[in-house]
Amino acid sequence: MGQRRALVLGAGGFIGTHLVRRLKAEGAYVRGIDLRHPAFSSSPADDFRIGDLRDRETAEAALTGDIDEVYQLAADMGGAGYVFTGRHDAEIMSNSAAINLNVLHALRARPAGRVFFASSACVYPVRNQADPRDPRTAESSAYPAEPDSEYGWEKLFAERLYAAHARNCGMTVRMARYHNIYGPEGAWTGGREKAPAALCRKVAECVDGGIVRIWGDGLQTRSFLYIDDCIDATLALMRSEHAGPFNIGSEELVSIAALAMTIAEIAGKRITLVHEDGPVGVRGRTSDNRLVRESNRWEPAWTLRAGLDVTYRWVADQVAGHAAPAS
Repeated sequence: MGQRRALVLGAGGFIGTHLVRRLKAEGAYVRGIDLRHPAFSSSPADDFRIGDLRDRETAEAALTGDIDEVYQLAADMGGAGYVFTGRHDAEIMSNSAAINLNVLHALRARPAGRVFFASSACVYPVRNQADPRDPRTAESSAYPAEPDSEYGWEKLFAERLYAAHARNCGMTVRMARYHNIYGPEGAWTGGREKAPAALCRKVAECVDGGIVRIWGDGLQTRSFLYIDDCIDATLALMRSEHAGPFNIGSEELVSIAALAMTIAEIAGKRITLVHEDGPVGVRGRTSDNRLVRESNRWEPAWTLRAGLDVTYRWVADQVAGHAAPAS
């Protein structure tokens, strides 16, 4: 058997950067496509191309040669400060839809072995996530549809798009609904960062005994999956006989206030939380892993505390480096 050849779309992003690194560690030949290179490290991809997948010719060119695995991670996305304000809805929907339509058009013309599509927990209905202590996110609960954002609506449409191509065009497609992936080399400032990185930054910038501001009352709950677990699950699903979509996340539910206090404890700082208005999304969300556990025998290996410890150290280093005067 020859060397496995993988194509990672969105290879310059947070998850894409880690996925390329893992695939190379496994001995695969990797081609990566993105608008830009990874922000915090050089990519080990054999062939990294700067390109915009909203352009059909870019998507077609990405698929030249034999490709065994296509990982479609490319999307217009960010944390609550980007997705839930309503200011970016048209961009989010049109950009991501264009990417997926172009990728599938290219795949119809030049089929690959297997295709992985990264969906999101944002597809789940708002009505099932009103109780922060008991959110409900079994895969089958996505319908009747009521996603919490236009980002979620586009992801749900894209799931159906990939499933239709699997049925009608003979594609082998695997789909996962990611739940709040975090870890080193993710955005930590700039407006697109997610809660763990944003709170790590705020704690790192805070003096001992200082104030950390959080959006909402802090009682809203989430679960967060460490990046290494995300990559493990993605590869396991891609190579399984089960199409999905499957939840890929942690079942370790935590309030945003408790998340902030845990990070402060890791940092060795005393903090006071101050609540302010801001986009908070649904009241509660965690991953329901029953289906992926039964079908793929996958479980997260990292606890939230262990993942936050690594992530905080990395973000704190970024904060220190950003604040350091130029030499």
